[in-house]
Amino acid sequence: MFKMKRRTLGLVLAFSVAGAAAAIAGPPWISIEYPVNPLDPAAKGGFVTVRTYHHSDLVSFDIGGTAEGLVNGQRQSAKLDIRPLKLAGTYVVNWKKPASGNWALIISTKRDGQHMATAVVKVDGAGQVASVTVPSRTIENGRWTVPRPVAAAEIDALLRT
Repeated sequence: MFKMKRRTLGLVLAFSVAGAAAAIAGPPWISIEYPVNPLDPAAKGGFVTVRTYHHSDLVSFDIGGTAEGLVNGQRQSAKLDIRPLKLAGTYVVNWKKPASGNWALIISTKRDGQHMATAVVKVDGAGQVASVTVPSRTIENGRWTVPRPVAAAEIDALLRT
């Protein structure tokens, strides 16, 4: 009887580990929603809403970001105030564009210290979202489009336009 219980427990653990590995496999995604939902009190006053996905499911990740600016030819950087909302994988970014300069928000997700996805939000002169990109590459013979880290030169080029 003892051997039977141990074998069953071993099989359950093996399936649990295999299931966890399958749940993590595949590319993540990040998307930006603008404007924020004015009916969500937790998002009130926010600049954008961020949603993080694994395949089509909302999944929470470690998230952070910076506002990157070019003001009078000088680079500026400020940490973003990003807070989770009630729905898993959903966050609000609280930020207001400074009076001058070209600005972009760089919002990234990580899991276990590894880069997962980055959204680049270009902000126009009026402080509105001008564009959103998720730098990506295609892998496995076109099977998946996966996010890639953003190079500093890409941010510099974006701020100079």
